[in-house]
Amino acid sequence: MQLHGIHHLTAVSADAKGNHDFYTRILGMRMVKKTVNQDDVSAYHLFYADGEASPGTDLTFFDWPAAREVRGTNSVVRTALRVNGAATLDWWAARLDAHNVPHGPVTTVDGRLELTFEDPEGQRLALIDDGGVGPAHPWARSPVPAEHQIRGLGPITMSVARADQSDAFATKVMAMRLDREVTGADGVVTRVYAMGEGGPAAELHMRVEPGLSRHQPGAGSVHHVAFRVRDDEYDYWVQRFESFGLRSSGPVDRFYFRSLYVREPSGILYEIATDGPGFATDEAPDALGETLSLPPFLEHRRAEIERGLKPI
Repeated sequence: MQLHGIHHLTAVSADAKGNHDFYTRILGMRMVKKTVNQDDVSAYHLFYADGEASPGTDLTFFDWPAAREVRGTNSVVRTALRVNGAATLDWWAARLDAHNVPHGPVTTVDGRLELTFEDPEGQRLALIDDGGVGPAHPWARSPVPAEHQIRGLGPITMSVARADQSDAFATKVMAMRLDREVTGADGVVTRVYAMGEGGPAAELHMRVEPGLSRHQPGAGSVHHVAFRVRDDEYDYWVQRFESFGLRSSGPVDRFYFRSLYVREPSGILYEIATDGPGFATDEAPDALGETLSLPPFLEHRRAEIERGLKPI
C-alpha cells in the first residue's frame, strides 16, 4: 500500500498577524481553519489552503514566540506551491515585485519552471508549474485571479547529512520509490522519491549535504511534513509502523483528520494524515476559518484559550 502524496506541511511563525496577511493577502490563499495547537493551546494553528480546503493544499503554521531558524541540514529546506503555466509564473514575479517580496528568476529545475522566494520570516518557498494536472479549486474571494491561484503543495525538499539511512526509511518504511537523481547547478545531488501516481504533488526531494551544520529550529523553519492516506488505510499504517518496531506517536485523532507521527533517521518529523473527515466537520464550507474553531475535547476550555491568544 502506498502513500498518495503530500497532505500538508506545518511550519513555525512568530508573527501570526503578519503571517495571516502574507498568505491570504499577498499569496491569495484561503484561511480554512483558525484553531490552536492541540498539544500547546497557547499557540495558534493556522491552516491556509485552496477554495475547498482540499487535502494536499494545506500550508499550516504554529504561532510560537521563537527566534529565527538557524539554517542547516537535517531539515525541510523548501516548500513548493503548485501553479499552472509559464504565464502564471511571470504574473507572480510581477506580483511579488509589486509587494516588495524578493525572489529569484523564473528558471527550469528538474524539467519544471520554478520561482523561488521567502515569506517575511524566511520561510523558503517556491512556485512551480505543475502543468495544470489534476483538479483545481480556486477561492472566489481571493485577491489573486482564479487562473493564477496556488493549486496545492509539492514537491517538498529536505536536506540530510547522510542519505543511506534516510533513503532506506523512505523506501522500505514509507514505501516511496526512488524515481531519479538530479544534480543541481550548485553540484548538490537531490534524490527524488515518488508516491502514488507521482508528479509534483506526490514527490519528496532529498538533498544530500554532508558539509552543512545541523539546523536549529525557529521562526521560518518547518515543523513537519504530512503524507496523504485514505481514511480506510490509516490502520494499515499504524500496524506497519508497529511491524518495523518504530517509536511513533501511535494513533492520534486531530478531529479534522487522524494522524500518526514518526521521525526519520535524520530527525525530520513525518506525519501520516487521513483525507477525512475534513475542515467542514464543525464549520459551514462557505465560512471556514472565520472564527476560532476548537475540537470537542477542547471546547470546555474556550474562554481560557481565547484569553491567551493574540488577535489576528
